Amino acid sequence: TCNDTSAALLVSHIVQSEIGDFDEVQSFQHLLHNKYIPNQDTLMDRITEYHRKHVGQTPAESDQQLLEISRRLEMYGVRLHPAKDREGTKLSLAVSHVGLLLFQGDNRINTFNWSKVRKLSFKRKRFLIKLRPDLNSGYQDTLEFTMASRDCCKIFWKICVEYHAFFRLFEEPKPKPKAVLFTRGSSFRFRPNMHQPSPFNAHSSPLSSPLFTDAGYVRTDDEDEVRRKKFPTDEAYFIAKELLTTERTFQKDLAVITSFQAVLGKQEVLPDSVRTLINTNYDPVYQFHQAFLKEVEQRLQQWEGRSNAHIKGDYQRVGDVLLKNVQGLKQLTPLLQRYGEVLVELERSCRSSQRLEEACREFEQQKVCYLSLNMFLLRPLHRLLHYKLILERLCKHYPPTHQDFRDSRAALADISEMVLQLQGTMTKMENIQKLLELKKDLTGIQDLAIPGREFIRLGCLSKLSGKRLQQRMFFLFSDSLVYTSRGMTADNQFKVHGQLPLYGMTIRESEDEWGLPHCFTLFGQRQSVVVAASCLSEMVKWMEDIRMAVDLVEQSNRPTDLLSTSQSDRKSPEEEEEEEEEELSASRSSLERQAAQRGNSTVHICWHRNTSVSMVDFSEAVEVPTDLRFLYRTGPTVLSLDDYPLASLPLLGYSLTVPAETENIQKDYVFKLHFKSHVYYFRSESQYTFQRWMEVVRSATCLSLTCLSEESFLTQRKNPS
Repeated sequence: TCNDTSAALLVSHIVQSEIGDFDEVQSFQHLLHNKYIPNQDTLMDRITEYHRKHVGQTPAESDQQLLEISRRLEMYGVRLHPAKDREGTKLSLAVSHVGLLLFQGDNRINTFNWSKVRKLSFKRKRFLIKLRPDLNSGYQDTLEFTMASRDCCKIFWKICVEYHAFFRLFEEPKPKPKAVLFTRGSSFRFRPNMHQPSPFNAHSSPLSSPLFTDAGYVRTDDEDEVRRKKFPTDEAYFIAKELLTTERTFQKDLAVITSFQAVLGKQEVLPDSVRTLINTNYDPVYQFHQAFLKEVEQRLQQWEGRSNAHIKGDYQRVGDVLLKNVQGLKQLTPLLQRYGEVLVELERSCRSSQRLEEACREFEQQKVCYLSLNMFLLRPLHRLLHYKLILERLCKHYPPTHQDFRDSRAALADISEMVLQLQGTMTKMENIQKLLELKKDLTGIQDLAIPGREFIRLGCLSKLSGKRLQQRMFFLFSDSLVYTSRGMTADNQFKVHGQLPLYGMTIRESEDEWGLPHCFTLFGQRQSVVVAASCLSEMVKWMEDIRMAVDLVEQSNRPTDLLSTSQSDRKSPEEEEEEEEEELSASRSSLERQAAQRGNSTVHICWHRNTSVSMVDFSEAVEVPTDLRFLYRTGPTVLSLDDYPLASLPLLGYSLTVPAETENIQKDYVFKLHFKSHVYYFRSESQYTFQRWMEVVRSATCLSLTCLSEESFLTQRKNPS
């Protein structure tokens, strides 16, 4: 069982293995007479599109790719065993290397990891799973499922024992001595093949296990060397490959906008004004990048020597392709300058139509929409920054005498001119997009995204109320400072408690006065607020940004209007007590519900990790082109296989390191991300991609460090690099 995208990709490799390189007539005839999947006719176009990309691929390589894709599917190797729960609901049980899987129909509804399973047993037709105690889990200690018969129950129990022994035990369990007179229970034990060495030992690690190698078997050093020699090793090749992988991701991002228009068009909720703006400004850009992607794919195939087209010439370069398409992209500059109109018009239409707003919210909850819709609308502008970074690395790598240096330098000059020309539009749109995103996370405030207002910083500070410190989420804008707490809404929105106008505000450190570390006081025209940061670096960031915002307001020499709210800014101590009780209730209730989409927003991450981010951080983050297609987590599990990412990992608060020798990660190009008890290992495909991922992830994690010591912070301030 798999989705249409994976099914079409699998069939395309089968066809490539059977008939070779793509030929429209031959491919159509083959698919007409051979049915590989049930809905093959509806996927004919997609299969043909994938088959075109396999030019030069041998039958052996196609079969290898078929196996690679198959073993990464969620249902690969999973056999369902019918069962019922205590209420009689029809379910299915399955077992895999991670643990026990619970299905309802074809949908997996739960996973019980081996680490959580304490005991597995069966009694007649009843299969019992005893879990380790977990306060955060709503499940009972023992789960009971009824199967068709005792034999079915025992067979499934045996399979579970074998899987658990193979994937969890470091050594073969020693058999217990048999009783002389009688025995109780089953004597079944897992017995691996003793003619081959055991796959696990006392010092094994996930990355050194045969299960987690690239092809499903133990790879030798000789095979690794052959694989490294198969493709070019020049840094320019890896830069070009990064261009290709990020361009594919960007193409899918543009397809999200097209899908949005199609879905809402069928529902007849998208106004003609918005539809016209998208058609006029995005469709030409989408078509342009489709042609550009095909050129880059063809050049990489020629570079790798996998093309069977007998064309003479030196194709181990990419600067000429970039120069040609950057010059074509310059013709689309007037369209890119109008993207702000699309953003504003869509927001205006959502305000006037509740049905459109609900349709947009439902679309954003789809897996393919892994970012907010407004971020996808900004993607074409951000892609220009990605081209600029890629060309800068190319020019830095090439010597002036290289044949590709002149084209790369000319393309860099053209794209830099475009970025400079569109910088104002980009900054304005990013600010509008951020204000609109914050509007979804705030309740009790109106008209947040108004002309002239700019977002500066958001994050957690502890506010002194009475004699206690209370956690508050602060939002710094160009005209006011708003503080909130987490409310009790279905989306876990933050409720506005008050705001301070920046005009006439003063700020000073007050650690000695209140006896609180990293404490400072904000003196407004009507009230004063005492707050404390989590560490010295956070306090310095907040004080610098607030002072900068106050200076800008006073330079304009006009008082600013307060944000429209539904409650008073000042609160009595009794009201503060009530708010604290509401927060405790909200924290408890939030554990019992799942907030759709908004629970993983930047505001909620900063709230849980007690940190802050600024608009500068957001702007720097979108400049980094990334693609998870060639990043692996503890083995061959691809994080982005189909049309959407399989997982999202917020980097705020994480630390980036290389695994130590004691961790016994016997693989190259592995790095480690850890935050408290959460540890993740990732492996890239080459030295270049490893360095790029280290560079990109380090820049993201460095922006979010909130607990630097005073010495390290001062060192960082003196040496910004």
